[in-house]
Amino acid sequence: MGILIGCEHVSHEWPGKTVLVDQTIGINEGQRIGIVGKNGDGKSTLLELVAKRIQPDSGDVTYRNGIEVGVLAQEDSLSDDESVEHAVVGDVPEYVWASDPRVRSIIDELLSDVDWRGAVGELSGGQRRRVDLARVLTGTWDVLLMDEPTNHLDVHAITWLANHLKRRWPSGHGALLVVTHDRWFLDEVCEHMWEVHDGQIDPFEGGYSAYIQQRVERERQAAVAEEKRQNTLRKELNWLAHGAKARSSKPKFRIDAAMELLAGDPPLRDTIELKRLAVSRLGKQVMEFKNVSVGYPGKNVVHDVNWLIGPGDRYGILGANGVGKSTLLKAMTGKLLPTKGYVKIGKSVKFGILSQHLDKLHEKDDWRVSELIASYKKYYMIDGKMQSAEQLLERLGFSRREFPTFIRDLSGGQRRRLSILCVLLDEPNVLILDEPGNDLDTDMLAVLEDLLDEWPGTLILVSHDRYLMERVTDDQFAIIDGEIRHVPGGTDEYLRLLNESIQKRNSTPETRGSMVASDDAPDSGDSGAKPTLSNSERRELKKRYDSVTRRIDKLSGKPDQLRAEMSAMDPSDYAGLLDQQKKIDDVLSEIDELENEWLELAERLGLD
Repeated sequence: MGILIGCEHVSHEWPGKTVLVDQTIGINEGQRIGIVGKNGDGKSTLLELVAKRIQPDSGDVTYRNGIEVGVLAQEDSLSDDESVEHAVVGDVPEYVWASDPRVRSIIDELLSDVDWRGAVGELSGGQRRRVDLARVLTGTWDVLLMDEPTNHLDVHAITWLANHLKRRWPSGHGALLVVTHDRWFLDEVCEHMWEVHDGQIDPFEGGYSAYIQQRVERERQAAVAEEKRQNTLRKELNWLAHGAKARSSKPKFRIDAAMELLAGDPPLRDTIELKRLAVSRLGKQVMEFKNVSVGYPGKNVVHDVNWLIGPGDRYGILGANGVGKSTLLKAMTGKLLPTKGYVKIGKSVKFGILSQHLDKLHEKDDWRVSELIASYKKYYMIDGKMQSAEQLLERLGFSRREFPTFIRDLSGGQRRRLSILCVLLDEPNVLILDEPGNDLDTDMLAVLEDLLDEWPGTLILVSHDRYLMERVTDDQFAIIDGEIRHVPGGTDEYLRLLNESIQKRNSTPETRGSMVASDDAPDSGDSGAKPTLSNSERRELKKRYDSVTRRIDKLSGKPDQLRAEMSAMDPSDYAGLLDQQKKIDDVLSEIDELENEWLELAERLGLD
């Protein structure tokens, strides 16, 4: 296995930021390497250095003689005036590229909705990105360097890209170096990981999951070493603290050794965390879709939707780009009226909405971060302690020196984190998140997942990040051929259904009618349904019934547990006893509401 690209003693610094310090590392033939690290730590800079688009301040980047390197950068260098065809295949004659099945498959997958003869300047941002991706993939390269290749791709296209890259070269040939925040993609494609942090590159064997396991083990070993160092440090500090008179007779080398321990004390890491904020109490009903169709003049996006969303439900919405996911969210929140049917929203519902394009934040580009935070409540109760909004901002990775920064000057990741915090500071009880993982690095995505794990309200998530989707939602639904379909098998089932839909569309014009008929066919287990319920209504009610049953079972032992805790408390602690009794009453009230809902659902379903 020969080396294709070598980086020797490479150092690079931007104004005010050191990115790499004396790093030596190489890309070997056959390697598929993923680059991870926090936003701003130098992932894209490293890729630019390897691509020789920028020169290092010191050190060398060398290529093996004769290799061809393809580069997908964050910003394309396409000309607005050239045609899409020329941007992708250049001056290659049509009969040449059209006879190559590899090239045709790339164009069919990525550019089916793009005018092949049209000008690049007329394309949307997402289409333009896909044209640049197609340009890179149609080339014959020994090494591919790719910066965020999954941007603007839906789940289906991301899966196709992963399979393409796995099959692109024979085993042991070619090389891939990719920067991406898509952890499923990293696990699927990469066999090695590079973590860029604090001016250095740490290599790891295996994909993203293996990298996380190894990093945790390294941190554990470092923690053990640090504990030993701290124990030695305490002894040395105690030894030094016997006063000036005693210290004057101590050996100088011993004092120097103690001072070296002090100097080696590592800086405190940024605490990037945010525990559960309070939410407004939800009633029995959150949202109900009744025979809803949504669309625009001349275009129907989704039709005949019957959907019941209850308190505590955690739903993910899957779908290709342009099928209407964001339109459906607008109908959910009352921003778009349905063309047919109605959407009933519970009286106690308080939405927290994070849009894909951070619309609300863009309206305040001229504000400073500190001014925006000052527009919210001063203090919030978290885990029984009062926390200021500024402290919460710090716990999401902002430092105090960044508080005076204008919002327009924040990076994409910082804007996304700030938007998420602003949504939570409104204390909603229903979270609507449209692509919340955009611009977040892998560490911050893990923080977001932990935060959403503790979210006590209702959660609706739209995301092409299948790792995030399947981690934080309990059920997934997909928009396919204008219908909302439950996909119990998650993303894999959605992709299977989507492929079936595409094949049927390609084979017959009667596709949609046949799909609707098959989807509405009666289930064998629904024989007890009342005639007034359609199959889709019954499925939604049965799912809600099962969810309520699980929650009742989960809470059934809680009152006895709380009573046992109360009996063990100090009888003179009146405030504590009252607080504990309130917890018992709240749980009993919640169980009572759930049991009433359970009876109502059982009656509507005709269950004994």
